[in-house]
Amino acid sequence: MKRIAGWIDWTNEYIGRAMAWLMILLTLIVAFNALFRWWFDFGNPMVDETTWWLFSIIFLMAAGYTYLYNDHVRVDIVYSLIPKRWQAWVDVVCSFIFLFPFSLLVILTSRRFIIASWEFKESSPDPGGLPAWYILKVFIPLGFLFLLLQGVAEIFKKIQVIRTQEGK
Repeated sequence: MKRIAGWIDWTNEYIGRAMAWLMILLTLIVAFNALFRWWFDFGNPMVDETTWWLFSIIFLMAAGYTYLYNDHVRVDIVYSLIPKRWQAWVDVVCSFIFLFPFSLLVILTSRRFIIASWEFKESSPDPGGLPAWYILKVFIPLGFLFLLLQGVAEIFKKIQVIRTQEGK
């Protein structure tokens, strides 16, 4: 279990670092796009859509990384007051009730959506927009897969916490 969790952690760490570089690229593109619009009254649908693509990829692919570092959104009012062992139990139970079913639902239901996009060779409806939107749609189940895998790694870690805090 520890080895599998370590591999998943390493994978999401690597993906998270790659997304950090994409975030820098996204920031630069947005800044230059804003300057060109302001100074030269020039806009380009391809540049706008590139920012949407980058944001979508970053958002989806960094979800597992965010979960790895426990930076996801949660209500800590009660959670922070309970012992570590109980926190681990809450995390395990909530993963099985919320994280795993929702991630699997998105992964499984996005399949038809993606296949249709590939068959149709979906591209931007805007003149001058980006082609091959179907490639972007592959990141939907991929991002949720890495989030799901990180959930599995976290379950392994929480089980270890529960075991070590058993006698306390």
